[in-house]
Amino acid sequence: MEPLAEIKSRIAAACQKSARDLSTVHLVAVSKFQTVEKIEKLLSQGHRVFGENRVQEAEEKYPALRVKYPDLELHFIGHLQTNKAKDAVRLFDVIETVDRPELAEALKREMDKQKRDLPCFIQVNTGDEEQKGGVAPKDLAALYKLCKGLKLNITGLMCIPPVSDIPDLHFALLHKLAGELGLKNLSMGMSADFEAAIRYGATHVRIGSALFGERKQNIDSAA
Repeated sequence: MEPLAEIKSRIAAACQKSARDLSTVHLVAVSKFQTVEKIEKLLSQGHRVFGENRVQEAEEKYPALRVKYPDLELHFIGHLQTNKAKDAVRLFDVIETVDRPELAEALKREMDKQKRDLPCFIQVNTGDEEQKGGVAPKDLAALYKLCKGLKLNITGLMCIPPVSDIPDLHFALLHKLAGELGLKNLSMGMSADFEAAIRYGATHVRIGSALFGERKQNIDSAA
């Protein structure tokens, strides 16, 4: 079975087990450090939703792919520097990592200039890890209020649990926080734990290695 078919089958099984409607769970294929050829293979199999961590890498790969596949949907899922907001708004369809006021303001300015109203997620640092992006849970409500004041289109929350922790605890927390804010979308769960994330209400699961195989590079850099 092809990796895409296998992942879709596992998502369907997880939805059935949790009494979830399959149409409410979206697969974001994480293509960081993957070749255009590997991405095109998934596109040829009908998949259209992809995630990238770096603006520069997306710029190198996706404009040409959009010409061939205009219905492609690209999510930004990495740390976003404010000076890259202009390019991010131009290149991406969804921004999943809003995590501080200055970024929210920069994105809104660029969306107004480019006349694009992109759906956004607020990234929550559920593990309070110093080296990781995301707003602290205690500061989430204030950031959400600011985003609403800016009229930034916040549709959900996103998290990346600490590698050493049981992910269920973080998924449960994100689900709770989203409920308190009345947000329906939850981007959580990766190759090793997406089935657990679906149990806790994930609407977007971000899967890379299980679809593409191991990356050639293992280092990440800021966008």
